[in-house]
Amino acid sequence: MAVRRLLPGLFALCLGALVARTLATALGVNHLLLAIALGVLAANVVGIPARLEAGIATHNLWLGAGIVLMGASISIETVLEVGAPVLVLLLAAVGGSLVAVELLARNVFGLSERLGSLLAAGASICGVSAVVGVAGAIRAQEEQIAYAAGTVLLFDAVTIVVYPFLGDLLGLSGTVFGIWAGISMFSTGPVVAVGFAHSDLAGQWATVTKLSRNALIGVVVLAYASYYARRGGGGRPSLRTLWDEFPKFVLGFLALALVASAGVLSSAQQASIENAYHWLFMLAFVGLGTEIRLADLRNTGMTPALVVLLALIATSSLSLAVLLILF
Repeated sequence: MAVRRLLPGLFALCLGALVARTLATALGVNHLLLAIALGVLAANVVGIPARLEAGIATHNLWLGAGIVLMGASISIETVLEVGAPVLVLLLAAVGGSLVAVELLARNVFGLSERLGSLLAAGASICGVSAVVGVAGAIRAQEEQIAYAAGTVLLFDAVTIVVYPFLGDLLGLSGTVFGIWAGISMFSTGPVVAVGFAHSDLAGQWATVTKLSRNALIGVVVLAYASYYARRGGGGRPSLRTLWDEFPKFVLGFLALALVASAGVLSSAQQASIENAYHWLFMLAFVGLGTEIRLADLRNTGMTPALVVLLALIATSSLSLAVLLILF
C-alpha cells in the first residue's frame, strides 16, 4: 500500500525528467538546470496535487543513489593528488563561514543566539539538513527553524542561477568551478546540479568536495549540543550524534569509488553506471525544483538573509581566489 501511494509522484518525476531531457536537446540548454526549472514552474504556477507529494518527496533518495553510483566515475588517485590543499581550504572555508555568520548574527545584527547558530550551520555545512540537525540539538524554536531554512532555500535558488553564469563569465576550469561550488554553495542538490551543468569534471569535483563538507555535520551538531548544554538550554551530546548525523550514502560512494579505482569494472559497465546516475539526478532535480516555493522565499526575513549574504560573498570570493592560485 505504501508503494502504491508513492507511484503517482514517482511517475510525475519520471515524466518531468523525460520532458526536461527532450526540451534540453531541442533548445540546446543544460538538462539538469532545466529539470530544476520545470519543478519550480510546477510548484509555483500549476501547484503540486496532494496525491503526488509523497512520491515527489523521494527526490532526496534518488539524489543519494545517484551520488553513490557516481563513485564509479571517480579516480581515487586524482583526488589524492590534489586532496590535501583542497581539504585545508575546505576546512578553512567551513570554519570561517561558521564563525563569520555567528559573529555577524550576534554582534552586528543582534539576532538571537539560536537563530544565528542555525544560520551558521546551514551556510557552512549542508543547508537545510544542517539546520534541522542542529535545531534538534539546541532546542530551537519552530519560528527560528523556519527563518533559517527559508534563508538557506533562498540562497539555494539564487546560487543555482548565479554560479553557472559566473563560471562561464570567468572561464573557470572544471576542477576550479567544481571545487568552488562544493566549498561555498549550501545544499547538496544545487551543488551537484551546477557542477554537472558546467561539465562532468566539474560535477565530480563539486560532489566530492560537498560530500567532504557534509561529513562534518556530526561534528558541528555535537559541538553545538555541547555548547548549549553547558549553558543549560540544549540536549545531552554524545558521540553517537556523530554517527546519527553522518550522511550514510557517503560510505556507498567511497566503496564504489574504491571498486572502480581497483579496475574491477569494465568500460561498458562504467558507461552504464554513468548513464544511470545522470537519470537519477534528473529525477532528483525535478523534485528539488518543487521545494523552491516563491511564496515561502518572500517571507524570509531581510536580516537573516543579509547575514548569510555577507558570509557567502566573503567565503566565495576568498575560496575562488585561492583556487585560482592553486590551479
